[in-house]
Amino acid sequence: MSGTHPTLGRLVVPGLVVGAVVLGIVVVRRIVRNPQTDDAIVMADIIDVVPQVSGTISALHVADNQSVKQDELLFVIDPRPYEYALDRARAEVAALDGEIDVTRRRIEGQRSAVQAAEAAVHRAEAQTKNADDNLRRIEPLLRKEFVTPEKVDQARTAKLTAQAGLDEARQKMDQAQQDVGTLNSLQAKRDAAQAGLGKAELDLSFCYVRSPFDARVVNLHTAIGQFVAPGPAPVFSLVDARVWYVVANYRETELAHIAPGMDAEVYVLTDPRHRFHGTVQGVGWAVNSEDLPITPGLPKIKRELAWVHIAQRFPVRIRIENPEPPEIFRVGASAVAIVRSGSFTRAADGSR
Repeated sequence: MSGTHPTLGRLVVPGLVVGAVVLGIVVVRRIVRNPQTDDAIVMADIIDVVPQVSGTISALHVADNQSVKQDELLFVIDPRPYEYALDRARAEVAALDGEIDVTRRRIEGQRSAVQAAEAAVHRAEAQTKNADDNLRRIEPLLRKEFVTPEKVDQARTAKLTAQAGLDEARQKMDQAQQDVGTLNSLQAKRDAAQAGLGKAELDLSFCYVRSPFDARVVNLHTAIGQFVAPGPAPVFSLVDARVWYVVANYRETELAHIAPGMDAEVYVLTDPRHRFHGTVQGVGWAVNSEDLPITPGLPKIKRELAWVHIAQRFPVRIRIENPEPPEIFRVGASAVAIVRSGSFTRAADGSR
């Protein structure tokens, strides 16, 4: 029996070594097949709430970090100047409507007069032509004493009378045509006034700022009486609470095992007891290098020293499919992400 222990020892030690090697290979393959990173943060879409009209805040219905529902009233800008502008715009449209109505009635009443004026113009033109022809015919006869001076004077008077009648008839017809032009001008002014009325109604509606979606109010540092105006400075921001995702920065050597549509596991460090299911939405195609920045629009991710080569990391966007309970999710919170390579239970485009 004394020789049994050395033999057993010689078998156990190699067995342990082989087991460790096999376990190491399994672990490495598992890590390679399921890339994992703790360089991840929780994100959500954020919009800045910037007023579209200027004025003082007359009512504030939210507080910092408050949860709000879609279409919930956030704050009110003093609406009185915009109510006055709306009343003025309505009055302008009503006044032009009255002028247009009067002008139309006048044109309707003058329709027969216009026709009579046109006929009078034609008659006056004929009379003027006849009088002019008659004068031209008898004036040469005066030198030969075939007609008397009185006859020539009568022809001249007839011509002047016919010309005066023609001028009067043309003036009446021009007046009727001028009313038509006035109506067209009033209608153009009315269109412009109607556009101004629409703008006044829109400005008044902008005084009541509402949430465009279910959200969380952040960075609120204002109070009633604060003057606000359109511009780059927001009143506060809204975190879109409908969709949460994680941006996980993976080494470039791991990207071959990550593709849109793959399943992922996410652990948020605010409460790591919960495991969340996620779906890879996309893998970043560009980052700003620390050594050679490309453009300010690209994300900047620090390199990580892996053995000797410094591996670049690229952002992988993972959508959280079951963000419950919602209080765990905070923008900027740390997270751990594990991508299950080869699993496509839900593709990013819905094709799998």
